[in-house]
Amino acid sequence: MAHASTAAAESEILRSHDRLETRIGPYHYEITRTPEGSIYSASDGTRSVSVPLTWAFGMGEVGQTYVYAQDGKWYESHLSYYTSIQGLDYSPGHPRTIPSSLGSALGRLFEIGEPRLCFGCHSTASTTRNQFDPSRLIPGVTCEACHGPGAQHVTKMRLGIADQKPKSILNPATLKPVDSVEFCGACHRTAWDVALAGSKGTFNLRFQPYRLETSRCWGQGDDRLVCIACHDPHEPLVRDLASYDQRCLACHSTTPASNPTADHPGAACRVSTKDCVTCHMRKQEIPGMHAKFTDHRIRVVRKDDSITD
Repeated sequence: MAHASTAAAESEILRSHDRLETRIGPYHYEITRTPEGSIYSASDGTRSVSVPLTWAFGMGEVGQTYVYAQDGKWYESHLSYYTSIQGLDYSPGHPRTIPSSLGSALGRLFEIGEPRLCFGCHSTASTTRNQFDPSRLIPGVTCEACHGPGAQHVTKMRLGIADQKPKSILNPATLKPVDSVEFCGACHRTAWDVALAGSKGTFNLRFQPYRLETSRCWGQGDDRLVCIACHDPHEPLVRDLASYDQRCLACHSTTPASNPTADHPGAACRVSTKDCVTCHMRKQEIPGMHAKFTDHRIRVVRKDDSITD
């Protein structure tokens, strides 16, 4: 999470590529590295437009999208870098169409209030007095992004003073199941976000909290299914899929009596007790994103299963 954003001049992807280029219809795109930073440009063969990139969003495991400022307004680059193809393609969510003019070819103008939301998830402390303030932000998601202002807490710890209630920082681990998943969903997207965006189908696989809450066993909320039951936000994401088996088997046991605290222990899988997520949280490729994403809607996946919501 600490690498959710970085200044474009510090982006390892941009620094390792002197030139990135592609063509969409009549437009030739380039991102060129210079001593001052990376310049993003588009040309129709006769005229060209270019801007310096300001921010890079994304760790680069799947890809990286760029943000730039022009005439006091913020824009999202029309093209993003994708690691699997080592090149540029349409940014996530952008229509895969040819821009109507050179003036609109570079990127999408952020709507009112959108910079605050985007930087709010990709950086820390980008809002001051309820206003977006990029001059003060900290790149990436650091402690205060989840726990809130920590000056009082740090002072108490240094002085050896117990942090009594009400605590001076938020501990998300104390939230109730629905609140816990919605808390993570503030950035990783909730059902409300999906409804507002009107997105449907496979594209929604990216939104883990939303997909998790559509699982049959979610019900009205379950402590065993919150995000932090499987993921430690203070550690890098665990890639060894077999390591998640113990989480699944804590409920879906062959002997339900072994989990007496569960009010409704899950049925045991009749196929295997290993590599559970490879079947029940299968990976699927989102068209245009050049990567497979884990579907967090836990279910028995049928051969003809399709993503419709």
